[in-house]
Amino acid sequence: MRARCWAVVPAAGVGRRMAGRIPKQYLPLSGRPVIDHTLARLLDHPGICAVYVALSAEDAYWQACDHADDPRVVRVTGGEERCHSVLNALRQLALQADEQDWVLVHDAARPCLSHADLAGLMATLSSHPVGGLLGIPVCDTLKRVDADAGVEGTVSREGLWRAFTPQMFRLGMLTRALEDAIREARWVTDDASAMELAGYRPVLVEGEAGNIKITRPEDLQLAAFYLGHTE
Repeated sequence: MRARCWAVVPAAGVGRRMAGRIPKQYLPLSGRPVIDHTLARLLDHPGICAVYVALSAEDAYWQACDHADDPRVVRVTGGEERCHSVLNALRQLALQADEQDWVLVHDAARPCLSHADLAGLMATLSSHPVGGLLGIPVCDTLKRVDADAGVEGTVSREGLWRAFTPQMFRLGMLTRALEDAIREARWVTDDASAMELAGYRPVLVEGEAGNIKITRPEDLQLAAFYLGHTE
């Protein structure tokens, strides 16, 4: 049986760095909440069977979103940290998916994922034994600083990449990797980290720089620009 593809979107965070009352995934962006743009990019791909969205139990904004009643979107309860939210979604997904199926975990606050990047990631990894993630090589000069922001030295950027999402792994492998990481109290901030801790070597697939993550207020304006120039 050919492996199917599913998506998981952790969206239980409160977006503290945005310094606002509304979680960043619900902020208005080009006339729609950020999360609606994100979900639309995933749902537009015919190869994705459904999207599991992990939300806070106290979420008061989801029902006003365009995709709240979409039959291809499944709501699950998120957890304390991102890794807990993803694991909750994976366990729920396992009720209808095979452990060899692919899961694409994508940040709710990355609404500018291009169709080309999504299709390229899926095509590149479809027969890979481990899976991988989108990213781009680091091009800026990197500095190491002390507690007072004093420069201690320059860090070589050779071999360094910025990690993006989606991150695409087999359902069973990723579930076990996250379970092990959480059991050891390692609150990994992305799924590739859990796979690395489990001894795997995910592959990086170069994507577009416009796949930004909204973390600060000024990112909304930049995201609006990218949304108008990506397909």
